[in-house]
Amino acid sequence: MQMDNYYKVDGWSVIEEGFDPKKQEASESIFSLGNGHMGQRANFEEKYSGESLQGTYIAGIYYPDKTRVGWWKNGYPEYFAKVPNAPSWIGIHVKAGTEELDLHTAKVSGFRRELNMKQGFL
Repeated sequence: MQMDNYYKVDGWSVIEEGFDPKKQEASESIFSLGNGHMGQRANFEEKYSGESLQGTYIAGIYYPDKTRVGWWKNGYPEYFAKVPNAPSWIGIHVKAGTEELDLHTAKVSGFRRELNMKQGFL
């Protein structure tokens, strides 16, 4: 089974083979991890200067947004709640001499990402 002919599904795993910068923000969502206490978008540990939605979130921490929900109905909230980003704990800087690795500007010759939901790893 395949989703969008880009992501592959194999049993308990979602797999991305090859790197397409246009799909990076979607991949950050699809490959997200969480444990009920904390959630992490699948941002790269290495530098990535391309389009990205960095995100680390902690359950139960939010603030009310006083913008009224435009489609309010019985049983729905009157106001939105916003979830702030927690401090990012990921990030490594890989350098060869003075050149820093940036997955957005580097030529990527081989790439594979797998989210295994049975064993719980990315």
